[in-house]
Amino acid sequence: MSRETHKSRLLKYLKEYKSITSLEAIRDLGNTRLSASIFVLKDDGHNIETENTQVATRWTNKDGSRKTTTVAKYTLL
Repeated sequence: MSRETHKSRLLKYLKEYKSITSLEAIRDLGNTRLSASIFVLKDDGHNIETENTQVATRWTNKDGSRKTTTVAKYTLL
C-alpha cells in the first residue's frame, strides 16, 4: 500500500476537477504550499498552466462593493 502525499493528492484532484487555487488546496487537500507542489508536478513533466485571476474578499469598499485580490489558478492541460 502506497502512502498518499501532497503530490499524489494534488494530481488526483487536478485530474478530477481540472484546476485549483490556493484556497481550494488548503480547504480540500490540507496543502498550504500549493506553488511548491505545482513546481514538483511540472518538474515531473505534467503540463500545468498558471493563470492569475481576481477573486472577491470579505472586505468591502466605501461604496459597498467587494474588494478583490489576485490569486493563481493552476490548470492541468
